[in-house]
Amino acid sequence: MSTVATYRGRTITTADVAFIRQLIADHPTLSRRALSQKLCEAWNWVQPNGQPRDMICRGLMLALHRSGFIELPPPRQLNANPLAKRAAPRMVEVDQTPLHGSLASLGPLRFEQVRRTKQEPLFNSLIQQHHYLGYTQPVGEQLKYLLYSGERIVAALAWSSAAHGLTCRDAFLGWSSQTRRQNRHLLAYNSRFLVPPWIRVPHLASHVLGKMVRRLSADWEQLYHHPIYFVETFVDPSRHQGSCYRAANWIVLGRTYGRGHRCPTSQPNRPVKLVLGYPLVKRFRELLGAEEARVMEVAKHEACQDYRRG
Repeated sequence: MSTVATYRGRTITTADVAFIRQLIADHPTLSRRALSQKLCEAWNWVQPNGQPRDMICRGLMLALHRSGFIELPPPRQLNANPLAKRAAPRMVEVDQTPLHGSLASLGPLRFEQVRRTKQEPLFNSLIQQHHYLGYTQPVGEQLKYLLYSGERIVAALAWSSAAHGLTCRDAFLGWSSQTRRQNRHLLAYNSRFLVPPWIRVPHLASHVLGKMVRRLSADWEQLYHHPIYFVETFVDPSRHQGSCYRAANWIVLGRTYGRGHRCPTSQPNRPVKLVLGYPLVKRFRELLGAEEARVMEVAKHEACQDYRRG
């Protein structure tokens, strides 16, 4: 039984290909989508929240079809890619009266998780209008938050699935490639953080981050049925130094290489960014499946850094 391909961390053997061929032969009237659903069911191929990995399975079957290993039925309809033509979020008006003062003057702060709620368009509009990167649809698992002081919005944060591979992060966690593929869903990425420009409150950003990380895992588990043990973000050093993250005790893990995980060459194709991380629990490495030898290397490095600081 030889290996035919590896797709999204799953090894596909000749026996798997034979099974898919038989599945197609046994259901000649089914569409490509229905066949992928059947295959997910047969393989019990599900996400951590129990939902079928339907889109991944469809991608696998299409890749095998294009490589000549299987013969899929003709597509029944050709849909335009909704992501390629996604319209910019519509503008939603908010109170932009300048708000200056101390952190204490804001009173109790209230988080609202707005993903899949009527407030989500407001969140999208704020990010599109006032974040320097604008709004892009997060990928994979995701949560969106608005932070209120009374009826005023004072911050907005988006969280999504973590990066596929980050050399500095994986070394810090003690991850091998296999462990990363198995446990990456236990990390979250802070893809957007906005304090609107009319909000001028010292120390608000670091205070928000501190409150946010104390509730994120529970909210994630409620929606996706698994916890989060570690969070990460990127900072463009040409614009910011990540001061609010550092003040909230996030750790500088290193820098990116300036290329995405699907970059076809080793040449940089985007800005190099600082990578910062924050463990949500003390036993994060153990819970994330870190390899003992790698953990020892990290511990030695951290001890050396502490000695140099002292």
